[in-house]
Amino acid sequence: MQIGLLGKTNVGKSTFFSAATQTTAQIGNYPFTTIEPNVGIVYVKTECACKHFGISHVHQLCIKGTRYIPVKLIDVAGLVPGAHEGKGLGNKFLDDARQAEILIHVVDASGSTDIQGQPIPAGTHDPLEDVQFVEEEFDQWMKQILQREWHKLTRELENKSGKVIHAITQRFSGLGIVEYDIEAVLHHLNLQIKKPLDWDESDILAFVKELRKRTKPIIIAANKSDLCHDLGILDKLKKIHNTIACSAETELLLRKAAKGGLVDYLPGEKDFKIKGTNLNPQQQKALDLAQKVLSKIGGTGVQQILDSACFDLLKLITVFPVEDESKLSNKNGEILPDARLLPAGSTARDLARSVHEDLAKGFLYAVDAKTKQRVGAEHKLKNGDVLKIMSTLSRG
Repeated sequence: MQIGLLGKTNVGKSTFFSAATQTTAQIGNYPFTTIEPNVGIVYVKTECACKHFGISHVHQLCIKGTRYIPVKLIDVAGLVPGAHEGKGLGNKFLDDARQAEILIHVVDASGSTDIQGQPIPAGTHDPLEDVQFVEEEFDQWMKQILQREWHKLTRELENKSGKVIHAITQRFSGLGIVEYDIEAVLHHLNLQIKKPLDWDESDILAFVKELRKRTKPIIIAANKSDLCHDLGILDKLKKIHNTIACSAETELLLRKAAKGGLVDYLPGEKDFKIKGTNLNPQQQKALDLAQKVLSKIGGTGVQQILDSACFDLLKLITVFPVEDESKLSNKNGEILPDARLLPAGSTARDLARSVHEDLAKGFLYAVDAKTKQRVGAEHKLKNGDVLKIMSTLSRG
């Protein structure tokens, strides 16, 4: 799956990306620092199945019973007002972000950048304006997609009695939107009883807004929250979207310090421990400041945002496929070698398909390692399930 990073220029998107992926991204205090999209791997945290079985195992992505699962993160060019009209790098941005299942909107909660992303004194810009303009740009972009050859589409539907849902889905196929999404939005807005030929501008805009909310959910990373004089802005942002206070700069500092052996720190922890006493004055000052940030906002927020995006908003579950249900291992003897993120409601066949299409095609049954029971292809999976897939077709 893919998470997209949204936001105007200079709000700390590239810093968030670097902190989350531990990959160096170009960071600068001027518009369009990010021109080509940065793509990296982040890890979301969940409980490993080893806890259920009361076992310990050696796995680089399991630390003391916490499982780290890789997810793709893409940070693209910053938005400016009028992006859907091609201003700035808007069209490229929107095109790069289209495949994301969920969007993290990095907002400067301190209000120290204007709507164009230019530095201004803290507290002199309203972050709510940024949320509004980014959503409007996305809505207008989706509206343009729908309205392309709209009259031709409506005439064809009128003359050939084609299926409205299928025709509209085709318009949005590049965004990973399926017929079920279109149907749900049509019913939610009662547009299924209205011929597309009779839709007016307000109908079209209402449709794309609801479609965007349904298929591109947003979580707000209230970055630079540590610089806010009043954290009340977080309450205002939370009324619009899920919002988590964030300091990407502090997360980046702590991850670098941990990598350099200066501190013990795991992403998502609310504290860190200094190792040794050989810090120079500059390092000590930086870590003292980091401690103040953690105390003020309860952590750096970066890991919490990634986890919340996957588990709270997308409501994904974690399932562990194995080849030997009694040993919980693959053919090489590695215990709980893989962890898969799947949508809630996924079936045993869906798990097989996520491993390899051939496993799904030749699906016979699965064995639940926890209950030792055989389950069928349509068996609904639960978070933390461990399954062995039996198939007539081997992987690869």
